[in-house]
Amino acid sequence: MLSSTPRTTIKKGKIKAVYDTTELHAIIDDSLIAHIAILEDTGPVVIPMLAWRVEETVYIHGAKNSRLLRRLKGGQQTCLTFTLFDGWVLARSAFHHSAHYRSAVVFGTFTTIDDNQEKDRLLNHFIEQIAPKRTETIRLSNDKELNATELLAIPLTEVSVKIGKHGVNDDAADLDIPVWAGVIPYRTVIGPLIATSDLSETIAEPDYSAAYNERWHQAE
Repeated sequence: MLSSTPRTTIKKGKIKAVYDTTELHAIIDDSLIAHIAILEDTGPVVIPMLAWRVEETVYIHGAKNSRLLRRLKGGQQTCLTFTLFDGWVLARSAFHHSAHYRSAVVFGTFTTIDDNQEKDRLLNHFIEQIAPKRTETIRLSNDKELNATELLAIPLTEVSVKIGKHGVNDDAADLDIPVWAGVIPYRTVIGPLIATSDLSETIAEPDYSAAYNERWHQAE
């Protein structure tokens, strides 16, 4: 169960607050993109970054000269947001139109992973999340590449989760308005694979569907 802090307590739309770590993990694992806030001399900046989770820690990586990573490596307090859009809610009144979504907000500071062996393990873990068993066949990172890569970690210790999935919330006075009401669902479909133009015809297409469940493209 997630615990509340002054920063994570949801004050608006409390019915949408969720404290289940399983829901938190699913949001992070499905989104893969974290919007990360830093404070520059000219003001706040929010930058999208690839992010992945291993147990109760989120990791990001990039080049050593990244301004975002330099700021975060210095111990600056930050906030990460993960958002999944699930659909439009169409009500009988303009005021009650809304959306279905899942979101998570993570507060804290990043620490740096300096050991190349640990960097390699965590970066390969990310590859395995998006393409199972791929690290068994590709060339893995060498020391030069690992030395050029910054890897940062933030624990999931101060987090809020909000999920909107409550459907249409029309006023009783509007229920007789003769207009359709309901939800337009949004779903992410993965695949099919698109091979690079220089790929040998002798190489068989891999199957990564295990990482994506029902979202994997199914040819009709």
